[in-house]
Parts: sequence; C-alpha cells; structure tokens
Amino acid sequence: MNAEVIHKTSDVYGITRDLPLNYVPRKGIDDAFVDNLTRDKHIVIYGSSKQGKTSLRKYCLKQDDYIIVQCSNKWSLSDLNSAILKHAGYEVTLSTKISVSGKNKVLAQFGGKILGTNINLGGEKESTKTQEIIKGPIELDIDDVNDIISALSELRFDKYILLEDFHYLPPEVQRDFSVALKAYHEKSRYCFIIIGVWLEENRLIVYNGDLTGRVISIDADKWTREQLQEVIATGGVLLNIQFTPSFQAALLDNCYDSVYIVQETCYQACKHEEVHETQPHLKIIGKPEMVDDIVKSVVDQQRGRFASFITQFADGFQETSLKMYQWLLYPILTADLKLLEKGLRLSDMRKSIQAKHPQGKDLNPGNLTQALISTASLQVKKGITPIILDYDQTNGRLRVVDRGFLIWLQHQDKQQLLQEAGLPTE
Repeated sequence: MNAEVIHKTSDVYGITRDLPLNYVPRKGIDDAFVDNLTRDKHIVIYGSSKQGKTSLRKYCLKQDDYIIVQCSNKWSLSDLNSAILKHAGYEVTLSTKISVSGKNKVLAQFGGKILGTNINLGGEKESTKTQEIIKGPIELDIDDVNDIISALSELRFDKYILLEDFHYLPPEVQRDFSVALKAYHEKSRYCFIIIGVWLEENRLIVYNGDLTGRVISIDADKWTREQLQEVIATGGVLLNIQFTPSFQAALLDNCYDSVYIVQETCYQACKHEEVHETQPHLKIIGKPEMVDDIVKSVVDQQRGRFASFITQFADGFQETSLKMYQWLLYPILTADLKLLEKGLRLSDMRKSIQAKHPQGKDLNPGNLTQALISTASLQVKKGITPIILDYDQTNGRLRVVDRGFLIWLQHQDKQQLLQEAGLPTE
C-alpha cells in the first residue's frame, strides 16, 4: 500500500513544538473544555507535567481566539498585569505619579489600525477606509484590577487571556490574582484560561473561596489505557506501521499512564527500526523485550535533573535546625511506588518522619504543613522546572507531578538516594 501523504516520524511521535499529528481528543476532557468556553467563566486546565495540557488548548482553540502570557517565577502582580496589557497591544511605561499603594502609576498607550471604517458619502456607495489611530496614554494603577479592566475595554479587547505555567508564579501572586479573577468575572466579560502543573481540582478556590461557581476546572492529567492505545494506533496509521500487540501491552504496563512516555518510547522504537517517515508498505515493528530498555533510556534523559532535585530540595530555602525539606524526602524515597503514585497522606508522612527525625517526638505538625505548602515555590526558586512535587492542600496529599520521576525511582538504589539526601538508611 502506497501512502499518499508522507509524514516525518518526529511530527507524529515524541515531543514537538506543534500539536502532534496523532493527537487524540479525550471524552470528558476535550469536550468539557469546549463546552465551557461559552459559559463566561474562567477555566483552569491542570495536571502533571507533559500530560497534554498545552496540546489540549492548541487543539481546541484557534490562535486568533486568545493571547498567551507565559508566567515567570520572578513576577509580582504588577508584572503579571503589565504583561497582560502588553500582549493585548499596549505599550506600558512608568509614570511619575504615585498610586494609593505607594507605587508609581504606569502609562499605557496603544497604537494601531482600525480596519473597515464605513463612511456614507451622501447616498453614494459606501467606501471602506483604513484609519491609523494613536490613542493618548492612559494613566493607571497597575495593581488595580479595575484599571486593567478599563484599559482592556478601551481597546475593545475580545479574546481569551491564557496564562501558561501559572504554577511558576510566587504563591502570594497566585493568591492575589485569584482575588482579581472575581472582579474580572463580575465587572467584565473577560475570561482567563489558566494552565498549571498541579493535581488539586480546586487550587484557585483554596486561594479565594469567592471563585466558587466562577471557575471551571479541567483535569487534563487522566489518560485511560484505551486512549493511550489510540495514540499509538493513530500514529501508526500516519506512518503506515503497526506496533506488535505484545510491544503495546508492555509499554502500557510500564508507562505509569504518561502520554509523554508513550510518545517518546514509540519515537525511539521507530528510530531503532529506521522508520523516519511514512513507510511505502505496511511495516510491523516492536519487540516486547525492547520496552523496558527504551522507557529507561527515555527517563534517563532527565536523570541529571532528578538527581539534582534530591540534593537541592534537601537544602531547602536556608539552613534550619529542623531541616524539614530534607526530611520531607524521607517518606518519598522510602514509599512504595504505587502508593507514591496516588499521593502521600499528610498523616502518613508525619508518622514516617517522626519515627526517624532526631526531634521527632517534639516535632510541630505545623512545621511539616508549612514546608509542604511551599514545596512548589522551593522547586521554582531552585530552578527545578518542570516541578516534580506539589502539595494538594484540599486533600492533604503530597503528589508527584512528573511521572518520569516515578519510573526513574524504580531503577534507583533507594539506600544510595537516602545517603545523598543526608537521611538515615535504616
């Protein structure tokens, strides 16, 4: 069978900048996202790292439907608001006037074209002209959500505002912006699409209870075995190949439901079989004994990052007598992987740490909770991106949000990891 269209293997399997050609819409996720786009509510897309959050919005939205703001760990609320205005079309500069908060106000100026201005010339045919307009600068308080709404309204802005990597923002900025989201919902028609790496359904509602009913959360983390199998099969059709049933079964058994692991393993298997593009004739590839080695090699691409995470996380923000971040690693490195995949309960972690910590009997539970709440911000500060751990305050669980880390742990000497973290091995 001759293929009519030739596709590169790298455009089908593996991680690509663009939407992968074998993208598979998921029931209850893609349709829920599309259905809620018209409900005038903010939408939060959450899930583990490399589980298809960005692909979901690329598949369901046209580029003209939204502006995208890439969040930074160094941003304040002012920086975030300024970035929103800049992506909307404003030029933002500092003013000499001071706002109520004591900060300098900013000047936001827009220069652009208005197309399609209809002018009726005394009953003659309407003619369409293009007018170049430069509006005078707007002076505003960059921390005031009301001023931001007014500035966007001045532009007649009508797109979704997409905040990518919201979890990179400092916790206090996430919290402050969650308060602002209520004002956006009540005083404007502007809707935000927020994308973050966490597994807590109501993360923003935890920050601001007033967002209840104003925010829709889409869990993009879940992939069923059937959906992952469809990803493999869809790619196979595009490349005119088929993976053997035994290869597929072995991969699905060992991928920890990670679409990234599935995609990258299929890509490496194709390279091994010298499948670089669509085949002229149907080709059957994949031996089950290949799977473990390929999956391990895929995860080992990040072994330096995972090993660095252990030592950097153990150091914490600064030297303290309790060394809570170091001890947070103890239940993680000693837990059964299946239990770790589900998330470690706060109560179980406390028991595990108290049994080994030098000050275990007198350990204040509040110290543990505070450290857990700051796990994500510590990793971002240390440059560990994407993050590996995140604390779910709603359910009181510490979760692994990088499934590759689970597979990496499976092949490590736990005693050696404990030693590297400065923790007891007995």
